[in-house]
Formats: sequence, structure tokens, C-alpha cells
Amino acid sequence: MKKILLLGGSAQQIVAIETAKRLGYYTVLCDYLADNPGRNFADKFYLKSTTDKEIILNIAKKENIDGVVAYASEPAALTAAYVSENLGLPGNPYKSVEILCNKDKFREFLTIHGFFTPKAQCYGTIKAAFEDIMGNIFRRSVIVKPVDSSGSKGVSHIKKGESNKTILEKLENAMNNSRRKYIIVEEFVEKYGYQIAGDGLSVNGRLVFRCFGNDHFDLDAPNPFVPIAASFPYNMPDRVQEKIHSEIQRLLTLLGMKTGTYNFDLRIDKDFNVYLMEVAPRNGGNYIPQVIRYATGVDLVECAIKAAMGDDLSHITLGIQNGFWSYYAVHSNYGGILDNIVLRDSVKQNNIVDNYIKKKKGDKINAFSGANDTLGCLIMKFDSMNQMLEMMDNSHNWVEIRGK
Repeated sequence: MKKILLLGGSAQQIVAIETAKRLGYYTVLCDYLADNPGRNFADKFYLKSTTDKEIILNIAKKENIDGVVAYASEPAALTAAYVSENLGLPGNPYKSVEILCNKDKFREFLTIHGFFTPKAQCYGTIKAAFEDIMGNIFRRSVIVKPVDSSGSKGVSHIKKGESNKTILEKLENAMNNSRRKYIIVEEFVEKYGYQIAGDGLSVNGRLVFRCFGNDHFDLDAPNPFVPIAASFPYNMPDRVQEKIHSEIQRLLTLLGMKTGTYNFDLRIDKDFNVYLMEVAPRNGGNYIPQVIRYATGVDLVECAIKAAMGDDLSHITLGIQNGFWSYYAVHSNYGGILDNIVLRDSVKQNNIVDNYIKKKKGDKINAFSGANDTLGCLIMKFDSMNQMLEMMDNSHNWVEIRGK
């Protein structure tokens, strides 16, 4: 029996373990948390950090692993590429994955190769970043991010005229969320329409499948840059989607990417110029692949497992999207103790397809500052584009979080 090494065993990653077992593989799981739920599903478990490349490489050698997958985990994607490359297993080039997983390297790559990208600068100290923001380096308001974090942790918008204290707090928040202790400051890109979410799949370097959607945000959340939902299909004409597809394909070709799954975070401006804000070499979180499976019939979880094992994926095509679908990240804008999650009865009856809410009464909850602060996710269906966008843009009308 072939063996697959899975990096990460959170609740959202269990589906990858289950899929691998369904496909007939022996599953070996690594996670740094002893109480991760995935260990109850895997055939074998190692209590090891998925970002420690050498330790994971030694485990892969010891277990005679046939493939490595970092499902919905950007930090672990680097480890998966490192192990695969060292052992000659299916995967994408380590250097290319490193570019995609580090925002400073990614911005530099995009600039060199003539992509539309905001003016950006990387900093190793808060002092240097503060001085440039206060000077004339940036013409517009800026976004500050950790160079190597995911889930929108540590991301802030610094607007013209904000106090020195506020600016320094935002820079410190970004630095505290960076493993490398580097941050990137980039000019804010005004989007046209919705910010673009979605996942995709390349086979032998060709982007054979992508499904774009609409990102939704809670502007009252402590971090208004963390998506609370991604709805499908994307609310733009085919010609716009084809232009976006073309830019992603150009990126993958330049990077020499082979076969694997991706998560997209993109914007277009009023002139329909495409900004590749992030192209992560892994599946999206918050059950995006499951939503896409409902919308298209393509199972990107299965694709990720098969890509890691070198299985044939030549049959996957773009296909046709059917219906209107979304995930919704149930969240609270305040920390405390959860009392109840109240959903409107009509929504429970007509819109909710799958309920992945993990938190229960009496659990401690955090204010929504990053994707890891969600209380769970809902997968939802709708009768029309208008209904979908209205409900995702105004979730306060049908869900209430009660706590103390």
C-alpha cells in the first residue's frame, strides 16, 4: 500500500485524511498540536511541527513515503515542496513555492516580470517602515502585512492622517505575526467590484481548472481584511475571468510550476488590470474546495491528494458552474464566552447545506482578527446571484452571535 504524508490535522484538514484513505493510501500525519482532531483519522501520527523541514524529511525517509501534501496550509506548503524535491517525489519546485509563500519575494517576482502589482517595500524593523510611511515613499494609503503569514493575520490598512501611535501599533501587529520577523508595506489597490477568491489546479504546468468567486468582508470586525465568505460564481463576465486566467497561467509558466492546487486572492481595477495579490500553492481554507465541488462537480481535495501521489489528472477540465454557492465563516467581533449562535429559521431550512460549526455553548471565543478565529463554517446555497450577494454582504440580518 502506498503511503502519503499529510502535514496538518486541524478540523478543516480532516477531509484530506479521509480522502486519502478513500483513495486507498496509508496515511501518516504530522502536527505540532497533541490534541489535533486529525490524529483520530490517520493511520499513524507524529507529534512534530510541519514547518520543521529536516524533521519532516527524516520522517518521510523513515516511513518510505510516496507523496506529501500540505492541505490548506501555507506554512507547511514549503515543507512539502522541500521534502518532495529532496526525495524525488511529485511536487512543485521548492524555489518557486518559496516565492509564492513569501509576500516580499512574490512582489519582487511580479515586478521583475511586468505584472500589475502595487508599489511595495520589505522591512526588518518597525522604525524603518514607520519612517518611510511618514516620508514620501508611498503616494497612497498602504497595507501592512507579515511577509510569511496566512489567514489575513497581522494585516492592517494605514490611512493618511492616522496618528503615529496607531501606525506603530499596526506595524507592530504585523511584525508579531511574522515568523521571519519581516513585514511588507504596499500601496493600497482600489478594487473594482468584489475582491476575487477561488481555487485552481495545474496539470503539467497548465492551469486546467479554476473557479473564481466573490470575497465578502465584515467591515465592523477587528480585522476587516479577513474574508467572512466566498461566494460562487464570480460576478464578472467571462472575458474578465479569461483575462485573470491568462495572468495566472503566465505566472505558473514563469515559475515552472507542475501539478498542484492553488488558492487565489486577486483584484481588478476599474481598467480591468489584474493584480495577483496572492497565489498560494495549496488549497483554500474555510471549506472552499467543498463549495467548489458543489458548484462544479470537481473535487479539489481529491485533486490535491492525487497530485501529491503522481496520479493522473489529465481528465480534469474547467467544466460548467451550476447554481449559487458560498461558505460563510461564523465569527464574533468580540471575545468572551459563547452563549448561542442564532440562525434565522428560513436560512436553516432553505440555505444551509453543510454545518461545520465547531464551537459550542460555554466555549471561549476570540474577536475575529484572523481566519483561525472563526467559530466554524457553513456551506450555503441560494436561488440567485442577487440573493447570494445580498445575504453574504449583510450576514447580520440572519445570524447573531450571543456571548458574555
